[in-house]
Amino acid sequence: MRLRARRSGAVLTVLAAAGAALVPAGAPAVAVSAANAVVVWNQHTEDTIRNAGPFVPHVALINRAMVHGAVYDAVNGIARTHRPYLVQVDAQPGDSVDAAAATAAFRMLTHLFPAQTAALQGKYDTALAAVPDGPAKLGGITDGEQAATAMIEARTGDGRGGPADVVIGTEPGQWRPTPPAFAIDPAPWAGNVKPFLVPDVAALRSGGPNPLTSAAYAEEFNEVKSVGSRTSTTRTADQTDAARWWASVPQEAMLRALATGHGLSAPDSARLFAQVGLSTADAVIACHNDKAHWKSWRPVTAIHEAANDGNPATAPDPSWVPLLDTPPWYEHSSGHSCNISAWSYALTDFFGTDKVAFSGFNAVTGTTRSFTRFSQARKEIIDARVWGGIHFRTADHHGAVIGKKVAHYGAKHYFQPVR
Repeated sequence: MRLRARRSGAVLTVLAAAGAALVPAGAPAVAVSAANAVVVWNQHTEDTIRNAGPFVPHVALINRAMVHGAVYDAVNGIARTHRPYLVQVDAQPGDSVDAAAATAAFRMLTHLFPAQTAALQGKYDTALAAVPDGPAKLGGITDGEQAATAMIEARTGDGRGGPADVVIGTEPGQWRPTPPAFAIDPAPWAGNVKPFLVPDVAALRSGGPNPLTSAAYAEEFNEVKSVGSRTSTTRTADQTDAARWWASVPQEAMLRALATGHGLSAPDSARLFAQVGLSTADAVIACHNDKAHWKSWRPVTAIHEAANDGNPATAPDPSWVPLLDTPPWYEHSSGHSCNISAWSYALTDFFGTDKVAFSGFNAVTGTTRSFTRFSQARKEIIDARVWGGIHFRTADHHGAVIGKKVAHYGAKHYFQPVR
């Protein structure tokens, strides 16, 4: 079934028949149930990550990538519509996609979060109970096991949890812990993790923050000082909502909505989650590698200590407080911009167009934000982190460039259709 396009106003909405895989002519038949197990296990993955303890966004993205990379190889190994990521599993055309997706996700999640094995076992048992007994079910289970084993082996010794120093500076421009918690990055190793797609994240190094004495620095300093203050009189109500909405962006929920709303089959959903997940993981790995290189201070520190920055166009305000609490890691480049940029470009490649409408409800803010195209979200995240008072604009722009480069590399070298 090929993608169909329907134009609604100025927005091209990409549709696929519900439950139909996007497959080349002559591809083997795939056993797919009406329920999309890939989407279900994306929700289970998100729940598991959230239940694991304090949420660290860059760690969550790396864990998601591992789960969905394995699910993709398991499911795509049966459909065989696209090239595998790590391994072509020894699948038969009639193997159960549902059993394969559930097994790959279950094995990865119990490997990553062993303390939640009991709860995950219940979800897995329920998933398998819905699949009729027989060779197709057993084959799908084997396929999922093979894909998860390949991912676990590939990611063993990849730098997760490895040693990494957090450097606390004392000179102007150097990072130091920020109020109110004065916390330290709980996962400073993120920038040293082996990437999933790109050969070398250091090759994506940004140009760094603006020199403190430059006019460009003063311009961005005064922008965030004005619009990013908790008591700002220049930030609009919509900008305030955007800053708060993006701070806890419902990223995976929007992906699930895109998959279900466009009627994607389980194989296509697996590719969607893997392409986006692996791209965003590499983007934040590259971003945190960039952060560790520049070790730059946050706006709150810069504004408090502006008397020492050597720039006559900046004025200190020791009482200044940003709209959002500042994350406890280096400022440049912006992790949110790296992430959402890669997310939006990967989605554009998957759907073949930027003009896809989507929206997301944020339970934290109680608001919904809607977009007519993926690039609109990418532009808003750049603004939102300034409106939140936690980034200089250059950090957001450079983060967006990193995300773009990662997503383009992934689209060029992975997830290619089998012809």
